[in-house]
Amino acid sequence: MRVRDVMTGNPVFCKPETNLAEATKLMWKTDCGALPVVRDGKLAGIVTDRDICIAIGTRGKRACELTAGEVATHRVETCLPTDDIHSAMASMERARVRRLPVVGLDGQLEGILALSDIAMATDGTHGRIAAKDVLNTLRTLSEPHTSKVAAPKAMAAAS
Repeated sequence: MRVRDVMTGNPVFCKPETNLAEATKLMWKTDCGALPVVRDGKLAGIVTDRDICIAIGTRGKRACELTAGEVATHRVETCLPTDDIHSAMASMERARVRRLPVVGLDGQLEGILALSDIAMATDGTHGRIAAKDVLNTLRTLSEPHTSKVAAPKAMAAAS
């Protein structure tokens, strides 16, 4: 089975200059937790709902004062639509992410592959993905990070 068989095509995206209030509205409206950040049709990063929460909570600014480009992850693990689904799951595990932007050979954004898309494909409609493989990927992604940076003093005092 290939990534193109289960990915979400034509995903909603934002631009680097999109403020976080607008990005949040897009996420709410489309019921998604991540937006690819696209510049001139090509993937420039990805911003998640968690990125937005952490940025607002730690920078002392309102959502309308920060842009997606400021808080996005710019070194993004991606996959091709022709990649094998198991290869994509291995990339998710390696990068510790639940979503992979799908790009063409020209760098153009073509879709997004979420672990939930893969889980939904375990029903056999799109081919055979073993539920145990999805569970193993989820287990790996759910393990606590060992390299977390210590919380800022103001946040630690509030605990």
